[in-house]
Amino acid sequence: VSNAGVGMAGPLECQSLEAMQSLMDTNFFGLVRLVKEVLPDMKRRRGGHIVVISSIMGLQGIVFNDIYAASKFAVEGFCESLVVQALRFNVAISLVEPGPVTTEFEAKLYEEAERADYSRTDPETADIFTNLYLRNSKDVFASLGQSPEDIAEHTLRVIEAARPPFRHQTNVAYTPMAALKHADPSGALMTDAFYKLVFKYDAVLRLSLR
Repeated sequence: VSNAGVGMAGPLECQSLEAMQSLMDTNFFGLVRLVKEVLPDMKRRRGGHIVVISSIMGLQGIVFNDIYAASKFAVEGFCESLVVQALRFNVAISLVEPGPVTTEFEAKLYEEAERADYSRTDPETADIFTNLYLRNSKDVFASLGQSPEDIAEHTLRVIEAARPPFRHQTNVAYTPMAALKHADPSGALMTDAFYKLVFKYDAVLRLSLR
């Protein structure tokens, strides 16, 4: 089970390349290093199961989570490319894709975001992040957040499955969001829906979450 991960949220201009590279080294290359270690022996034994804790953000990018989403997209592409070869050797690969999970990880991330310096971006972007994104995120976590124990139970079900799934989403509330991309390959439907959700109907969103 590959579960190591770090988060990053905020305006792109306010994040250093060094921090981005560090995140990718943990979230993506950490997984790559692990798989390189365990896969050869699994192939020799013609049996094994690699379970990767990914994220719904590996399927759908979320505003102000550019680099974190990129790392999870990389995880998803890596596993999707590898799974067919692995199956030839009777090795299963599964992606567990949670939405928001209420942990100290998230609490620390948002505490740091509230104290961060946003002078390197324009005032409008800083205002959108602090007064729209952070406020809405707290409501999302309070309303839709799962516990670590819940994610562990989902992961256990994937491990114990007779035919392990390649993808397993833990929160049904996010299934429609992920489905928007498949409904319209041009991306217009998804982009329009998220734009309106963030900038036109944010008050409705907060009310519905509460």
